[in-house]
Amino acid sequence: MEANYNEIFGLLTSGVPDNIQKLVDETHPADVLQAVQDIGEENYKYLLVLPDDYLADVIDEADDDDKYEILKVIDPGRIGSVLNRMSVDEIADLIQELEDDNKDAVVKSLLRGRTKTDVTKLLKYDEDTAGGIMTTQFIAIYASNTVMRALNYLKTEVNAETSYYMYVVDKKTYKLMGVVSLRDLVMAPFDTLISEIMNDNVISVKTDEDQEDVAQVFTKYGFGALPVIDETGRMVGIVTVDDVIDVINEEATEDIHHMGGINKEEKIDGPVKDAVKSRLPWLIVNLATALLASSVIAHFDGTISQIVALSAVMTIISGMGGNAGTQSLTIVVRALSLGEIDKENGLKILFKEIATGLINGLVIGALVAVIALFYDMNPWFGLITGLAMIMNMLAAALAGYLIPIVLEKLHIDPAIASSVFVTTVTDCLGFFFLLGLATVTMHHLV
Repeated sequence: MEANYNEIFGLLTSGVPDNIQKLVDETHPADVLQAVQDIGEENYKYLLVLPDDYLADVIDEADDDDKYEILKVIDPGRIGSVLNRMSVDEIADLIQELEDDNKDAVVKSLLRGRTKTDVTKLLKYDEDTAGGIMTTQFIAIYASNTVMRALNYLKTEVNAETSYYMYVVDKKTYKLMGVVSLRDLVMAPFDTLISEIMNDNVISVKTDEDQEDVAQVFTKYGFGALPVIDETGRMVGIVTVDDVIDVINEEATEDIHHMGGINKEEKIDGPVKDAVKSRLPWLIVNLATALLASSVIAHFDGTISQIVALSAVMTIISGMGGNAGTQSLTIVVRALSLGEIDKENGLKILFKEIATGLINGLVIGALVAVIALFYDMNPWFGLITGLAMIMNMLAAALAGYLIPIVLEKLHIDPAIASSVFVTTVTDCLGFFFLLGLATVTMHHLV
């Protein structure tokens, strides 16, 4: 059932201790955060009535930018207490965004005990890797333990991110040996050794593995959590499915922004200067490519001056080619980000795009040829318009496939630059095909 944010906000601002306790007992922290953002217009001072442990849970649910805003309103003497109750991976993500000088100061002055140790470990890893998104709060047991001993240990391990999986590690080296699910543990007799019920075929990721690759492993196997090991095979943490959902959303947003020529950091409610800084560079690049396309038109100005109807269909040829190229580009860029294109299927996908472009070109070309007849009432004009459309649709399909593939080989994010190159190809070639054919067949058109 959908949360009633007005009711939640009313309890939060009532000033009655019993109402605050009811909120803590019955309401998910994400709903409290949403109520303040929607009803309280992001006045995070309303959250200060919450106890430290619950306030930490609320902050865990917030985006990094919002985490900062909440921490700003907390009394300096209370921040350390709240931080030390947050998830260590969330604290590490928060600190990663600070200036280098501030990182050390926060860790030294505000964090303590195991939290300080775990956060310090996480800060060693790049934030876009498995090590950067993992948490060190997991349950590790030994193969020589009995089920009874493991269950007793499980009761005391309250800091674990998830208790659905227990990871079996070597007692001396801490190398990952296997995994035991909670179900297997509770179903086995108490005197059974963990080594007898563990699954030693464990899927894991290394600390330096890119977060996109980690997300693909989750997508493939459908796990709730995934162990992270270092270069020696020693288990150092786990990545949970909620972290992967954040990664998937972040990567998808980044790709969408890049394909639109927008910086990945731009927010919908951000300041105007950030929006201009994000968008203007790519608009300048687009201006340069537009000038390139206009130079093609200028080369055929004599042809256009004699056949005025060409100006009416030029935008149709380039526009449809651009649309077709964007379709091909979108599916290829997405497939590359998901690792679905490799040496084995690359040629098959290329031929599929060529066939699709050719068939679409024939259909659209025929329709455009008929439409073009009404502009000039000359069959030759309809013929060259249709041929130009077919050729440009084919070029669009090829560009939409080859450009992101080449950029990927050059280690350039295909989502960033592909759309600019594809539209340049379809604009320039579309004008060239139409005006070139018109110039060659001039004696039939004038």
